[in-house]
Amino acid sequence: MSRTDVYETVTNAIAEATLKGFSGETFEMPWHGMSEIPQNASTQKRYRGINVPLLWITQLDRGFKSGVWATYKQWAELGAQVRKGEKSTQIIFWKQFETEQNEESEEDNKTRMFVRHSAVFNADQVDGFSTLETKKPAEIEQIENCTNFLDATGAIVEHADARAYYDLISDKIHMPQKSLFRATKHSTATENYYSTLLHELTHWSGAAKRLDRFNMQKCEDRKEYAFEELVAELGAAMLCASLGVTSPPRPDHAQYIGSWLKALGNDKKFVFAAASSAQKAVDYLYSLQPSAAPEMAVAA
Repeated sequence: MSRTDVYETVTNAIAEATLKGFSGETFEMPWHGMSEIPQNASTQKRYRGINVPLLWITQLDRGFKSGVWATYKQWAELGAQVRKGEKSTQIIFWKQFETEQNEESEEDNKTRMFVRHSAVFNADQVDGFSTLETKKPAEIEQIENCTNFLDATGAIVEHADARAYYDLISDKIHMPQKSLFRATKHSTATENYYSTLLHELTHWSGAAKRLDRFNMQKCEDRKEYAFEELVAELGAAMLCASLGVTSPPRPDHAQYIGSWLKALGNDKKFVFAAASSAQKAVDYLYSLQPSAAPEMAVAA
């Protein structure tokens, strides 16, 4: 599969899954309601970047209860057997190689990256495997996990507004009072509060003195704003899952979905760039923690 085909396949899958959750007034991204980062059965590492929403989408679409995946060979090595007729899911990863030096050129060997794809199967598609234990933290544990995580970043959070937003000028996160958050069909009021806060924290990571992901001029462009919202959506979903919190829908994001879907149609690399930026945000926020980030799988 060529790089262009990979971009198109992934983009179409995410766009189609997103359209299913768009009602015109509110929308649910394909990963809303997920509370576990997809994990490789063999390495027991979590997947990264674009593979996270890709595997979430497949898990939801095909009704898999497990978030554990592996290649056919890896399942066999674990003593499990993929059932006959089961359909694989394509994930992607990047490989690097050294180009040979041209004798007529003074340039040194260069390292180039190229995209590869791999076929994986969910644990629900195999026989002879006991699902890895993944205990969801109790609500009190969620609060402690999230509070400690947020405190370690040093972000300033003020609770005095009717809506949640990150102020780039003051470099502060503004949040409604905790008492204003309500439970939904996906999440408790506590999870709704922390998932919203993690969304704004992902925005916070993009400031010039941190990851320098956006500036005031870019934020005035609707497409750039939609892109940043997608980065924050993905980043918050990844953070929620790693901290054991469900990622619920944000009803205030419906106004950006048109710009986002248009950008998807015009630029096949759009969703890859957003997933990459979200992963960088998550990695950065974990780098501020006193303990190491959870291990992530580079490939299957």
